[in-house]
Amino acid sequence: MIRQRTLKSIVKATGVGLHGGRKVTLVLRPAAPDTGVVFHRIDLDPPLDLPADPYAVCDTRMCSGLEKGGEKVGTVEHLMSALAGLGIDNLHVDVDAPEIPILDGSSGPFVFLLQSAGIEEQNAPKKFMRVKKPVEYREGDKWVRLEPYDGFRLTFSIVFNHPAIDSTSTSVTVDFAEQSYVRDVARARTFGFMQDVESMRAVGLALGGSLDNAIVMDEYRVLNADGLRYADEFVKHKVLDAIGDLYLCGYPLLAAYSAHKAGHALNNQILRVLLEDRQAWEVVTFEHDASTPAAVARQFAPALAGV
Repeated sequence: MIRQRTLKSIVKATGVGLHGGRKVTLVLRPAAPDTGVVFHRIDLDPPLDLPADPYAVCDTRMCSGLEKGGEKVGTVEHLMSALAGLGIDNLHVDVDAPEIPILDGSSGPFVFLLQSAGIEEQNAPKKFMRVKKPVEYREGDKWVRLEPYDGFRLTFSIVFNHPAIDSTSTSVTVDFAEQSYVRDVARARTFGFMQDVESMRAVGLALGGSLDNAIVMDEYRVLNADGLRYADEFVKHKVLDAIGDLYLCGYPLLAAYSAHKAGHALNNQILRVLLEDRQAWEVVTFEHDASTPAAVARQFAPALAGV
């Protein structure tokens, strides 16, 4: 049986918020089966619970945030991506600020935290959302699509017309039946342009951004002294974001995702298109080995989560 997962113990981290620039303390706690991922703004009185929910997504300009009652928790996508990559279904996320810390701009530090706490299988079958028919969302020349697939595969292409990005691979396919989230995706960092920083900061964004938590480019080149972590790090980060954005539906997807020039907003829109067509999806479990698709069995092998 493919089982639900949570953490074995509590783990804590401190960092800075990418957009607010404030110090943030993050505590990850185990949760019971069928809890899902629930964010808790513990700095509020009373504390506010914000469950992962595509209909609670707000502020998709530069990140994915959740909003409830006028209060927010932003930049959830990198943590959500790590949870999806390691197959963690149930978790309490305590945070004392309006956003999750950016750490190094990738999901790598979250993977380290989660693996340090230990991953525990629970006595409940993992629930998947299986896409049964293709759905698509378009805005001009940007588009995103989900199609039936017995596993989870993502194909992404980007166009930036920037020499540093164009010199790398600008399209990629990642299939988790064959590739590792931890090795092949998790360390890809967010990226931005020096010329955008001033305008972003004028509207209260990127106040905590630096070369320590993003790939930064001027008009011609990457400014980070250590260069890129992957030859295709830019498009890999878009895949990383998409994994986190899609996991806000509450279940791991069984689907082939493909996108061109998409971002957080389109990823959220495709989830809404999917959920609103009740014939396009179903929730399934695999309680017997014989019924488990081979790609799912490989991705969620019980021996070592996500590696």
